[in-house]
Amino acid sequence: MTPAIRMVGIDKSFGAIRANRGASLEVMPGEIHALVGENGAGKSTLMRILGGLMKPDAGRVEVNGRDVTGWSTSDAIAAGIGIVHQHFMLVPTLTVAENLVLGCEPKTRIVVLDYKRAADDVRKLSNETGLVVAPDRLVSDLSVGEAQRVEILKVLFRGAKILVLDEPTAVLSPPEVHELWAVLRRLRDNGATIVLITHRLDEVVELSDTITVMRAGQTVERIKTSETTPAEIARAMVGREVSLSAGKRVQPVQRPASPQPGQGLEVRSLTINSSRGIRVVEGVSFGVKPGEVLGIAGVEGNGQTELVEALAGLRPVLSGDILIDGVDITRRPVAARHDTGLSHIPEDRHRRGLILEYTVADNLILGVQKYFAKRGVIEKDRVMENAIQEISAFDIRPANPILAARALSGGNQQKVVIAREMGRDFSVLLASQPTRGVDVGAIEFIHQQLLEARSKGKAILLVSAELNEVLALSDRVAVMYRGKFAVVMPAAEASEEVLGEYMIGTKKGNAA
Repeated sequence: MTPAIRMVGIDKSFGAIRANRGASLEVMPGEIHALVGENGAGKSTLMRILGGLMKPDAGRVEVNGRDVTGWSTSDAIAAGIGIVHQHFMLVPTLTVAENLVLGCEPKTRIVVLDYKRAADDVRKLSNETGLVVAPDRLVSDLSVGEAQRVEILKVLFRGAKILVLDEPTAVLSPPEVHELWAVLRRLRDNGATIVLITHRLDEVVELSDTITVMRAGQTVERIKTSETTPAEIARAMVGREVSLSAGKRVQPVQRPASPQPGQGLEVRSLTINSSRGIRVVEGVSFGVKPGEVLGIAGVEGNGQTELVEALAGLRPVLSGDILIDGVDITRRPVAARHDTGLSHIPEDRHRRGLILEYTVADNLILGVQKYFAKRGVIEKDRVMENAIQEISAFDIRPANPILAARALSGGNQQKVVIAREMGRDFSVLLASQPTRGVDVGAIEFIHQQLLEARSKGKAILLVSAELNEVLALSDRVAVMYRGKFAVVMPAAEASEEVLGEYMIGTKKGNAA
């Protein structure tokens, strides 16, 4: 059988950085093929070459037996290739329907967008796939999970037969993940070919037929999924044994001393409106003590994002109080909250965590740049010294402090944010989706960093779409449902099944 995709000897460099080194990929028609590797292994670059976004420096690309090396994006789309990128490529000022039909708009006789027809087409596709998003909503008003659905719908709308998904579940809740898997299996059964880039090895084993492993820009293994395990895949990716902590309770080496009263994070009757004036958080109260991890689970869109943004000072509070170590910070700006001891790993690294045009070194001091200035002038030597230390400590690749953050892979961009927020002095950490889009080796490292901070007496609020991550790291777990805490329980008494019932509202509890 002729491969749907065949890439041989692919080289691609960006200056001194070699993203692909003789990489290869072979995907058969009608299969779900997992492409895995560490952050910066060259997976996304290889797929951008397939999609016509980049041209290889060397090598050959074939699609359905035809040599398409160096083709354009429009050629790839016309051939039925659809790529859902890890970082969204939507126009925020347009509606869902307008984004989906952009470039192939249905017209009326007077050559004006037939919006009703476009909305009807989008609604029909949305209902057929289970990826439901209202066609008239502005993209700027969508949650991260909803925007991911729109990206997937966009390529399906354009008739993609070879579908490439780059970290599609990184922003989805467990119920949404199961819906997506059902969609992908249905597409495969109808003849579609799917390439799945993901760091979630349990998903790789559950969903894929074949696996290609990349390391340092090269293809190192091609494996039948039925003949391997997550541990073996992780070893091939990283080149060493990796501790897969997901799903196992992880305890720190030591416990901190008993905290003093009033220390840590305290939230009292917090009420928050969305940007559209809709109540999204209703009278939430809780505390996180020093040396404790409170994990928050919930289906995306139930107020978790707005809660964390309000705590970080990025969203106004309608009523209620926020205290850090007994100090009321409710009305204080972001910088003042930093000075009080608050660090924040945001869920959307591009929108909230980085300035992509800035260098890695400059991104590593964002928000705390005043500490690197003398008489109002930034001391570049100190900035560079800090960058070299953080790059080494957090294994940011490539280890180049003057490289623009945009040039890094998504996982390494995440490491920059985590290095900045955890590399400075803090007493309370808001960790929102800290391992989103990060490889197994980096997940192991980030988990250890969180546990070490906990052991040193830091109060950590962890928000994650990964239930196994919440269960593995937390002392207590809260579930948010419709803007309130449906339940708060010790993590040792919780399970994915129990939390899942609270997440979808079929079970109610006492959140006190």
